[in-house]
Amino acid sequence: MSSPAPSSRAEWDQILVDIVDYVRDFQPASDLAWRSARLVLIDSLGCALEALEHPACTKLLGPLVPGATLDNGARVPGTGFQLDPVKAAFDIGAAIRWLDFNDTWLAAEWGHPSDNLGAILAVADWRSRGGAPLSMREVLACAIKAHEIQGVMALKNSFNQVGLDHVALVKLASTAVVSSLLGLDRAQALAALSQVFVDGQSLRTYRHAPNTGSRKSWAAGDACSRAVRLALIAQAGEMGYPGALTAPAWGFYDVSFQGRPFRFEREFGSYVIENVLFKISYPAEFHAQSAVEAAMTLHQQLRALGRSTDDIEKIVIRTQAACMRIIDKHGPLDNPADRDHCIQYMVAVPLLFGRLTAADYDDDVAADPRIDALRARIGCVEEPDFTADYHDPGKRSIANGLTVHFKDGSALDEVLVEYPIGHPRRRDEGLPLLEQKFRRNLARCFDAGRQQRILEVALDQARLEAMPVRDFMDLLAA
Repeated sequence: MSSPAPSSRAEWDQILVDIVDYVRDFQPASDLAWRSARLVLIDSLGCALEALEHPACTKLLGPLVPGATLDNGARVPGTGFQLDPVKAAFDIGAAIRWLDFNDTWLAAEWGHPSDNLGAILAVADWRSRGGAPLSMREVLACAIKAHEIQGVMALKNSFNQVGLDHVALVKLASTAVVSSLLGLDRAQALAALSQVFVDGQSLRTYRHAPNTGSRKSWAAGDACSRAVRLALIAQAGEMGYPGALTAPAWGFYDVSFQGRPFRFEREFGSYVIENVLFKISYPAEFHAQSAVEAAMTLHQQLRALGRSTDDIEKIVIRTQAACMRIIDKHGPLDNPADRDHCIQYMVAVPLLFGRLTAADYDDDVAADPRIDALRARIGCVEEPDFTADYHDPGKRSIANGLTVHFKDGSALDEVLVEYPIGHPRRRDEGLPLLEQKFRRNLARCFDAGRQQRILEVALDQARLEAMPVRDFMDLLAA
């Protein structure tokens, strides 16, 4: 039987070259990109601190072997842990992502580019404790580039359609930027990046019924830790695989992407972080953010009319195709991970209680029979115009329209929200609320004096950029 591939060594796949050269050569020049990177950092750290209130998250944190700390290891914010950078990347990444409350990017593929901060902060802190003079400006530069790599890759390339999870792009972006933080040369960086595609990729099994589970909350941490491991392997001199993507029969395209090469809408720059979506008001999957806003409005309307959810015959949600694919869910919901990916649940809770918090996904709240009773009366229909506007580069809306129909035959006018708070079109409106969210999360872990010291740095762009990484991470330690 003949080999399906030529025996001569391939040239490096062009996309690997493009990503490595982008990380090595690009210097962010946009003030908006730098400001956005600071907002991404503080919001992500706040999400991680809130996650520390949840035992399901904290049970996964700390050294793999009890007591195995590392002198001059990377710190995990809000804890006393100092760990090797691989485990620290897992811990930071898992905590940032745990509550589904960090930033979001929506395109052909979905994802959360700030997940990459797990790898970035772990490696930057570890290296700084070894004597590397790294500042927080270099962390922000890595955040800009990681957002760009993950987000530009996601614009035209749907991993979910072939059953792969979007954390594959976290592993890719994190490997690219931590290779730079580790000081890898160009050949080593190419080798590290090729290993990402030779590696196994996570399935989306844990994000969809009937298998939805908590792995979706630590999958990004896992991708961050694997990225650091692959970069360290390359730093040690391990070879790479130039045709990792394009090798006939054995490359990523043929094995995992239905033989299709990656497609691109734009070159790498700083577009993604400038246009990233912030989750500000609600810890909800982003395709439901506008639906939750609409439900909060309807809750007030019901109160003003003296009516309750008992009067409702049905609720119709006009939505986009992505929402239908990911979070339109009926039947039993087995755990918090199931509930925070169900648009019916995320609409029912605010309609009933006028709120949606992380605690509302827990078993004690979900046990209220009124939630499932209302959820059963909520249905979704795709609105083709919403889907078109979702993919339109000039709009990128995430629209949901809710109409309440009463048992007496009357109905409320549809409440339509096209751009949820946190969308770039509502950035100015959202910024004060984003800062309030960060302050609220700091108060969960630190006394007033420490909160003030953190805020003095975190809210001052120039001061944050100039601060040594080690000093900043020490400020966040428990």
